[in-house]
Amino acid sequence: MVMEDTALAASFWVNIALAGFSILLFAYIARNVEDPRATLIVVATMIVPVVSLSSYTGLASGLTISLIEMPPGHALAGEEVLTMWGRYLTWALSTPAILLALGLLAGSNVTRIFTAVTFDIAMCVTGLAAALTTSSHLLRWFWYFISCTFFLVVLYIILVEWPKDADAAGTADIFNTLKILTVVMWLGYPIFWALGTEGIAVLDIAITSWAYSGLDVIAKYVFAYLLISYVVDEPDSVTAGSDYGITSRGSVAMADD
Repeated sequence: MVMEDTALAASFWVNIALAGFSILLFAYIARNVEDPRATLIVVATMIVPVVSLSSYTGLASGLTISLIEMPPGHALAGEEVLTMWGRYLTWALSTPAILLALGLLAGSNVTRIFTAVTFDIAMCVTGLAAALTTSSHLLRWFWYFISCTFFLVVLYIILVEWPKDADAAGTADIFNTLKILTVVMWLGYPIFWALGTEGIAVLDIAITSWAYSGLDVIAKYVFAYLLISYVVDEPDSVTAGSDYGITSRGSVAMADD
């Protein structure tokens, strides 16, 4: 089914190739990183292409896609539409890793990182529910609204809470770059969902898939390259002993108590 649509299949295989190349490149770049905090940031970041390689292979093989009939009220009501539900599994595993790396880079505390990751996973799961709901067109958009609401919580943490933490940790410059890249790219996903066959069906399935794949390239691989390169080039900024960010100060305080 996938192989019959060359454009659709190509949107998967391009990411498979880039994910494989990224894994090898990042492993080489970070081969000499030894500090535990720096290593954790690198590992969290490398999880992203690892997950993408596996999930895009699932999409290319047809394992994680299905045909579902759109409900009455949808622009394609009564038609069977290809749903790439495997992408939601990708996002549910890769975007928390991105947030973990960002939170660690900012030197944020465990509570804020956990909150961002939890709402992010909830965003992905409810997005999946929106894509798979066939009983009601209204319910599809209700799930979409819930997912976007969870997304707003994640955006608040990235744009409001973590910049203050990054200032305290001394990583504000690189964090602000990655913050902007992440927010701009992530905003594209709900937009293309709404415009694609799962939403109002202005865009066909191949265009939507290429849009998602293009966003993934920048939001994942470019993001990962910038972050890992920074960790390698500026190791003191992410280690900084016991004075690193809120997390370390909290740990020191607990130890003193």
